[in-house]
Amino acid sequence: MKPFLKQTYSQQVADYIRDLILQGDLKPGSPIKEADIAQKLNISRAPVREAMQSLIREGLIEAFPQKRKYIKTLTAQQIRNSYFTGGVLEAAAVAEVLEKYSNQDIAALEEIVAKMKLIADQNGSVADLAPLDDAFHYLLLSRINNDLIVELCKRTCQGISKFLLFQHWVELFSATKVYERHKKVLDAVKTKDPAIVENVIRKHYIESGEKMAAYGTDIQ
Repeated sequence: MKPFLKQTYSQQVADYIRDLILQGDLKPGSPIKEADIAQKLNISRAPVREAMQSLIREGLIEAFPQKRKYIKTLTAQQIRNSYFTGGVLEAAAVAEVLEKYSNQDIAALEEIVAKMKLIADQNGSVADLAPLDDAFHYLLLSRINNDLIVELCKRTCQGISKFLLFQHWVELFSATKVYERHKKVLDAVKTKDPAIVENVIRKHYIESGEKMAAYGTDIQ
């Protein structure tokens, strides 16, 4: 692990915990203690405490009375609700700013989708598509001049699919299906029709939520 820099202790601790979640070393429901993290990283508890608070705000950690903290767990309905909420927000926000996407933005989206197709055609891993999925949606969000909506969009869906349930996210769709789903969103954005864009993006997230709900904590 890289040495910590004093001015970025809490951010790096948060990144370290996210990596543990991403790699499956910390699973939903796992307890997490400030003292253990501080001891493992050989740092004081103050930046760990700050990192924990940041991850609580992101929805990755749950805090309970008597200072107990656990990696967030979600029921099937909570997962559906999160994806539905994120989809509604992103769909409405993107539809509102369609005219702000430049030719360069569209070209960048096309390039991302083309890379997705290349990976799919080569029978690549869905995990290899994760950075491209992130880049695609971050570019869409980049033209939305509303920090609250952007934050909520990222928290409601990204936190679930790319951290808490990443091991399952890669099983939701084949690489070909991931490409096709993003190609459909791109085609919708290129129409510049708000109604079409809003409908396609909402369905994009609702479909993901329905599939991801199979991994809710209440599913046996």
